[in-house]
Amino acid sequence: MTRFPDNRLSQRARQWGRILLPALVAGIGLTLSLPPVGVWILAFPAAALLWWDIGGLRWPARLAAGWAAGLGLFVPGLWWATSFNVYGGVVLMLLEALAPALACAVAPSGKRRILALAGGMVLVEALRGTWPFGGLPLGGMALGQVGGPLAGAVRLGGPLLLVGLVWLGGGGLGAMAEAAVRWARSPRARRDDLRGPAPRFVGAIVAGLSALAAVCGLTAWGMMAPDGGHAVSTLRVAAVQGGGPRGLSKSQVDPATVYRAQVDATAQIPHLDQGRPPALILWPEDVVSLSDRLKNDPANAALKAIAVHSRSTLVVGVTENVSSTRFRNEIVAFAPDGQIVARFEKVHRVPFGEYVPYRGFFKHLADLSAVPLDAIAGHGDGLLRTPAGPLGTMVSYEVFFPERGRLPTRAGAQLLIVPTNTSSYATSQVPCQEVAAARLQAIAEGRDLLQAAPSGFSSVIDNDGRVLKRSSLGIRQVLVSDVSLRTGRTLYERLGDLPVLGAAGALVLWGWVLSMTSTESSETFQRERWARSATK
Repeated sequence: MTRFPDNRLSQRARQWGRILLPALVAGIGLTLSLPPVGVWILAFPAAALLWWDIGGLRWPARLAAGWAAGLGLFVPGLWWATSFNVYGGVVLMLLEALAPALACAVAPSGKRRILALAGGMVLVEALRGTWPFGGLPLGGMALGQVGGPLAGAVRLGGPLLLVGLVWLGGGGLGAMAEAAVRWARSPRARRDDLRGPAPRFVGAIVAGLSALAAVCGLTAWGMMAPDGGHAVSTLRVAAVQGGGPRGLSKSQVDPATVYRAQVDATAQIPHLDQGRPPALILWPEDVVSLSDRLKNDPANAALKAIAVHSRSTLVVGVTENVSSTRFRNEIVAFAPDGQIVARFEKVHRVPFGEYVPYRGFFKHLADLSAVPLDAIAGHGDGLLRTPAGPLGTMVSYEVFFPERGRLPTRAGAQLLIVPTNTSSYATSQVPCQEVAAARLQAIAEGRDLLQAAPSGFSSVIDNDGRVLKRSSLGIRQVLVSDVSLRTGRTLYERLGDLPVLGAAGALVLWGWVLSMTSTESSETFQRERWARSATK
């Protein structure tokens, strides 16, 4: 067995450190741009740092750098998962971190990687939204940009376009910064770069400026794009938050206590409505938990009475046990006369939260007693036709999936609603990201949005993504507000994700073509040589 001298091992460790440490810092910068910290501007220097870090590296080293960045992003971003299952949470972090690793691996190592890296990041983000187990889009880069100037671009291409703009802007900044540093530090490079018809220094600046110009242009277009149009009418609504402790599983909370809290909170509405009772009262997901069907339970008559007494459409989250192994997670709408007028069954179930995929396999690896029943997957577009108006429904976790807002809006929804339940999360991280996802949905579809959670955050959001009202965590609170009903259509609602996905694939191919036909600097190849030695 060959033994390497200590100095060679030390050299290889330093070489890998030069690759992995900047990538890890970039990942941490990305996660700080996301809620609850939410410093959106940090995403751009972080993306620029990772763009620089993979320059001149062979694909195994680029893969490793991307994975380090993914760990910096998803370990803190998904740490909440360990509170449910430590081993499952760790596996989830490692798996999700592969997404940026794949994007870095498919991007070329040369300076023309701006386009390919941006396109690759869009494609892997789309992959994260569909796989594994139907997708896990929490912690996505777009969530951090909802509070920044790029948010309007969602009307054009949805959250995936925001992801592309972050990486395109980061690559542009990285290219300009690298060229400027090289120019400042090397008098010889300044002389060399001024020779010839197409100086390399000027080319790098032009590439960086072009990328930034594309970001600014699409952002400006998004600001001027159709946003759902003028309001066709105004609706007074109430989001009811019963309050209660957080960080507890469903089995640790008495369903009767949760239900009673919602009833008591609803009784506060007459003191808040200023003489104008709401036409729509929204209760959260899963606050009416039944062991039998709703029609056979006394809760049915009680909910009808609340709707009649309030003279409002009452929308309630109901779970019903169907058998000893399965249950339904439904949203039920009661008209002001007490009749049930619409139902919607949750489509995107939370894996290992509402159901266990491949239960027969995973039962040998972990204790599954916390998820004794599997939710039945629903179908449909989420449109509830009610006396208050056509409502586009996204149940909790579904708000992170762009198509769950697009489908009911296409079907005629004039207002989006999000009945949710994030009470099992002890920290504010997931509730904050859920509000960010709701804001993106409101902008993308050009609709006002109402969200209700049993212990927060409940919120009222307008079609520009502005939070008009938001509750506090844990307390009993009712948000009464006037929202607008709209019928206009955004470009994203019309076209969906396909144009952005096609453009992302084209950017990857174009980036490779430009990289193979361009002459790279000696600095790039020097870095490639020591990187090659590190990967042997």
